[in-house]
Amino acid sequence: MPDACPNPKSRRLQRGLKLAAAALGLVMLAAAQLVAAAPPPTPAAAPAPAEAPPPPAPTSAAAAPADAAAPAAEGAPDTRGLDEQVQGLKKDVVDLNRDLFILEEELLFPANTQVAVFLAIDVGDFFALDTVELKIDRKEVVNYLYTPREVEALLKGGVQRLYLGNLKVGQHELVAFFSGKGPQDRPYKRGASIKFEKGIGAKYLELKINDRQRKLQPEFEIRDWE
Repeated sequence: MPDACPNPKSRRLQRGLKLAAAALGLVMLAAAQLVAAAPPPTPAAAPAPAEAPPPPAPTSAAAAPADAAAPAAEGAPDTRGLDEQVQGLKKDVVDLNRDLFILEEELLFPANTQVAVFLAIDVGDFFALDTVELKIDRKEVVNYLYTPREVEALLKGGVQRLYLGNLKVGQHELVAFFSGKGPQDRPYKRGASIKFEKGIGAKYLELKINDRQRKLQPEFEIRDWE
């Protein structure tokens, strides 16, 4: 009877351990290269002889500095190759961190139970975003306070992944509350809700804030990305 297929999570975990071991090996290699590239220690000076040596033969003034600089130039280690290897090591570590992050998300939020909520805004005159609160099935999952830089990034067309979690298959309800400053710079709070079906596979929802020109006020909606 053939062996059962290994658990996909176990395979991903094994891959993560291999990546971590590879990162440790790269760090150890870099350390060994740094030690090998270090200049050898300078030996102690020998004691002076009892009798003074005969004076050296006279040399020209132009030749003396060149001869003195030659040993120093020969003894200086060439670190260009080592710098290139260190830069390559940094890139490998960045790639490893990205792979480990993706692996962590796959383990914590598998595709068959994953639900993600994104936020995008297209407003200018009628609403300034301050906070967003999310509730799924009457349970608060997010209460996010925005900084001016984050709001500016959203106004320039950025999309924020506001929430990532797990839900079982079936009917669910998402409720979002938006707080900020509305028309005439007054405190403004509105809500929006949607009932959606979570099937097999990831579910994506989008919160959208728009200026409603006809009524001179913001409009809040939730879209289900089928």
